[in-house]
Amino acid sequence: MASSQCCENPPTLSPSCGVGSVVQDFGGLRAYVSGDPESKRAVLLASDVYGFESPNLRKIADKVAASGFFVVVPDFFFGEPYDANNAERPLSAWLQAHTPQKGFVDAKSVITTLKRKGLAAIGAAGFCWGAKVVVELAKSDEIQVGVLLHPSFVSVDDIKEVNRPIAILGAEVDHLSPPALLKQFEEILSQKSGIDSFVKIFPGVAHGWTVRWKVDDNFAVESAEEAHKNMLDWFLKYIE
Repeated sequence: MASSQCCENPPTLSPSCGVGSVVQDFGGLRAYVSGDPESKRAVLLASDVYGFESPNLRKIADKVAASGFFVVVPDFFFGEPYDANNAERPLSAWLQAHTPQKGFVDAKSVITTLKRKGLAAIGAAGFCWGAKVVVELAKSDEIQVGVLLHPSFVSVDDIKEVNRPIAILGAEVDHLSPPALLKQFEEILSQKSGIDSFVKIFPGVAHGWTVRWKVDDNFAVESAEEAHKNMLDWFLKYIE
């Protein structure tokens, strides 16, 4: 079930932000891309409900790209990110139209396009809504490694099916994936022979902080940067 935490501190969307560019058709979706397209290593970033025009998300993409990855941030919502001001489309109705399961199908199309372009080593990270997309990818052979950041809709049964190295970065104050649930995830993953995992709970921050941090909150900014470094280190470890 969705929580109000999914929507707190909404970003001001900007179609022109970032040092990368927007392509109109990447596996059937618009996408923000950043980094060297000649790289052999790629990362897919799956957004929260506010979509691929979030300035902070594009900053994260550019940061990952600067470490040698070609980064793709698809528009999984086809031009309709969640808008709290749209009374005709409350969050529950919006989620019915934009399910993570549909995002997973679309993500596979993006990954197929990456592989056709010669980027065979692929990781994926998902924020909130996007974490469910990534955990589905991590159950398959679509990606080499996954990262879930303050996941939404991810269940114990999902984690039982993961067969790729996975890192889970959670918040102390999280109604969707509280620390007790993340501890369950950690226990399940620890019993998976041959599959590396990393679970970390960040104190003093709330769901969504890694992509919707408040710029005037130094503690939140530092915690977000620490999480981004953990994510990047995980990619560097497993994407070769």
